[in-house]
Amino acid sequence: MCGIAGIYRYKTGQFVEQSEIEDMIRVINYRGPDGEGIYTQKNIGFGHKRLSIIDASERSNQPMSSPDKFSTLCYNGEVYNYLELAEPLTQQGIERITQSDTEVVLQLLMNEGIEVLQKFNGMFAFSYWDSKKQQIFLARDRVGIKPLFYKETREGIIFASEIKSILAVDPSPCEVNKTMIDSYMSLGYCPTDETLFKDIKKLPPGHYLTILDNEIVIKKYWDMTIEREKDRGESYYIQQTQSLFKDAVKLQLRSDVPLGVFLSGGVDSSAVVAMMSELGIQDIKTFSVAWDYGKDFDETQYARQISKQYRTDHTEYFMTAEDFINFMPEFIRHMDEPVAESAAISLYYLALKTKEQVTVVLSGEGADEVFSGYPIYKYMEIVSKYKKLPNAVKKILTPVLILLSKKFKKYIKLSQLPLEHAYAGVSFYDEALKEQLYSTPQLNTSKSHSSFSKLKQYYQRVSQVDDQGKMQYLDIKTWLVDDLLVKADRMSMAASLELRVPFLDHRFLEFAGKLPIKYRNKGFESKYLLKKALEPWLDNKILYRKKQGFPTPLAIMFKTSLKEYLTQTLDSEIARSRGYFNPDTIRKLLDEHSNNHRDHHKVLWQLLVLELWHREYID
Repeated sequence: MCGIAGIYRYKTGQFVEQSEIEDMIRVINYRGPDGEGIYTQKNIGFGHKRLSIIDASERSNQPMSSPDKFSTLCYNGEVYNYLELAEPLTQQGIERITQSDTEVVLQLLMNEGIEVLQKFNGMFAFSYWDSKKQQIFLARDRVGIKPLFYKETREGIIFASEIKSILAVDPSPCEVNKTMIDSYMSLGYCPTDETLFKDIKKLPPGHYLTILDNEIVIKKYWDMTIEREKDRGESYYIQQTQSLFKDAVKLQLRSDVPLGVFLSGGVDSSAVVAMMSELGIQDIKTFSVAWDYGKDFDETQYARQISKQYRTDHTEYFMTAEDFINFMPEFIRHMDEPVAESAAISLYYLALKTKEQVTVVLSGEGADEVFSGYPIYKYMEIVSKYKKLPNAVKKILTPVLILLSKKFKKYIKLSQLPLEHAYAGVSFYDEALKEQLYSTPQLNTSKSHSSFSKLKQYYQRVSQVDDQGKMQYLDIKTWLVDDLLVKADRMSMAASLELRVPFLDHRFLEFAGKLPIKYRNKGFESKYLLKKALEPWLDNKILYRKKQGFPTPLAIMFKTSLKEYLTQTLDSEIARSRGYFNPDTIRKLLDEHSNNHRDHHKVLWQLLVLELWHREYID
């Protein structure tokens, strides 16, 4: 796991200076404190920060060039199946100088070209230069586990693992991409290939970029397909789940440095510990984080139960409000873009504690997207069934449901809309509240590019599949890649820790796309198939307990330790001067939350992150 950066001045031919690359990698030193390398050749330059995982010797440093110096690779991540991919190379008589996956990736790119991406099983982002052909490739893994940003300039292209590296050498001032404000306010992150920085983009997952006739060309090499196959029976799918999971974990245990597991005590992380034990790994190191704010913010009892069962070497860290406040400025800097994921701060402290003992850690991230683990999926399934009821029945049933729960009012309203206008992802916000916040006409530009219009492209790609498939595809392409994986990458890398996610082995996504709907949820039981597959290893008290997640006590802190800071930031002259939001509405939200009239912590946190981002990068 590392950090990469580069410049290619294909438009002007102006030489790239070593000092420019040095500036780019200096700001991401934490991504690779074990070493650095720079490659420059006329109008192209690569920079690399190394976190040594496989073959830690200097011979595996990057950028790595071929013996004839015609090909150069600058690579972040891991291709887990590199040993299997190296076998044909050995049979062809190609000698390897190192024991690293980097050299295997380089040799395969030299021999087979960019088509070799189809063979890689891993998480990666890389730049590859063929000086003979004067051709560059930038590529990103199928799911988007590893990041890659770029900006087209008057001279060519600048690219890097993090936006701050681009900003380090970009002479133009930072500007806000106002067309993404509405998406951020709806979702808590910026979906699609755009960012909140004007003209800085993300290379989409499963895509590669090259330069043809002095133009940037982006091509897709993989996408998740949803084509439900004929039911083969529950036992078949249980066996397939077990087999895929075992192989994914086995591959991701490849490391020349110590590794451990983030253990929350939930199904997914507990499954990783169980499978490592099944594979014969002993003395597993596990790490948990919790808040000292009562049982609603503490799952450590379940993590301890798994630790006891599998005899792990377990470490716990308890967060405080002081920790949260102290890391806020660094949180904004590390994330680059505003992402309203408050659990990221807890993850950083967990990663910091973990790094004291290991350099690689596995987590259960991604299982909810693959196996349908979020409660919203069940609610939207109910909405789908409700829509099909006769109007006469709905007329009688609706008032009763609203009386039973205020939530039903929201979902009844959603049932009146097409799915693409009713569902914008796991984290979508109340549109009515958002409209009250906006100042007009300042955000007209943003609203004309609303979150639903931005997400339309994903619905169009799966227009012929069932509603569950559409929601799953949307969340994997947006919420997963632009929120959860951003949090995971930035916070683990901030602590110089490599984070691996076996549930996001691309074979799991391909398997999930074929899986008959009946095995995703059964009744009100989410992740039904995964839980059945894990029954040989995990107790029912772990498998079938109520999903808790990892909430942050923001609602409490915004009334206590963070109250003054929140108010001074959001109700400040500088925040009002931006013209995005109605100051009276913000004061109302602050007052209602402070006085326990309503819980507005979610939108207040979102507003706080956005304002602090402006102060860090724009002002």
